[in-house]
Amino acid sequence: MAFPENTPSVDNMLNMPVTELALMPPTLLAAVQAEIDVATDRMTAVIERFALALEVRYAARASECRGLEGKDTGTIRFEDDGVTVIAELPKRIDWDQVKLAQIAENIASAGEDPAEFIDTKLSISERKYGALPESWRKGFEPARTVRSGKPKFRLVLNEGAN
Repeated sequence: MAFPENTPSVDNMLNMPVTELALMPPTLLAAVQAEIDVATDRMTAVIERFALALEVRYAARASECRGLEGKDTGTIRFEDDGVTVIAELPKRIDWDQVKLAQIAENIASAGEDPAEFIDTKLSISERKYGALPESWRKGFEPARTVRSGKPKFRLVLNEGAN
């Protein structure tokens, strides 16, 4: 899309008073909005590409470090040439709704309140699941699926690193 020559750049808009932006003709506002949309799409693509590059570079090492720490998910830190890499791999839990409904019925028929353990959408918080006695947890395991989320990496320059 071609923009009018007098369309302020995204960088210029950061320094323009809002009132000045608001007073632009509607056709120029539309052109500015289109430029912002293009810039947003490009930045989203850059962010996704950079995140993928970090994943390609660090995923195997992060997985190895997690393994050494006995973790499948979570946050770990390691060094790479003067940079601390903070690698996050969130835990995602899915609960089988049909199985949880049956478990809730079993708990209720035993005279207990399933709402103490099971949320109304038929899921169980990890905190509550972890607090259950081992014998109870085993009963819930067939309804529980653990999967990992999208890995994230942050780089922090160490002091003295060039």
